[in-house]
Amino acid sequence: MPRGEHDWLDSDAGPVVRPYAVTGGRAKPVVGGFDLVAFVVNASDGAGPRHLQPEHYAILARTREPVTVAELASHLDLALGVVRVLLGDLLQQGLIEMHEPVYEQSVGPQRPDDRILKAVVNGLRSL
Repeated sequence: MPRGEHDWLDSDAGPVVRPYAVTGGRAKPVVGGFDLVAFVVNASDGAGPRHLQPEHYAILARTREPVTVAELASHLDLALGVVRVLLGDLLQQGLIEMHEPVYEQSVGPQRPDDRILKAVVNGLRSL
């Protein structure tokens, strides 16, 4: 390995950081459930506290206008689980607002059957 090179640096992909490093080893958010189609909106009046990670700031920048959790993960090119943990941090500090979809059995949209969701995921994986 040439001097100054690291095994965690890929010249084509750039630095590689494992998801657990971004979340500090946490797999679940401190607060909130964060449905994929829940809307996230920045609730802070400024850039946020100085002790946040760059990923937190990226979320705050992206949520100046409402965006779904799924879109946020896609835009930031982060795993959904990582985004949920980071959103939990921001929600706990009051820096974002969450607007979860309402699923009612009698009126309005209903949550799809788990079998349908599994079939969709399996179909997407086969692509």
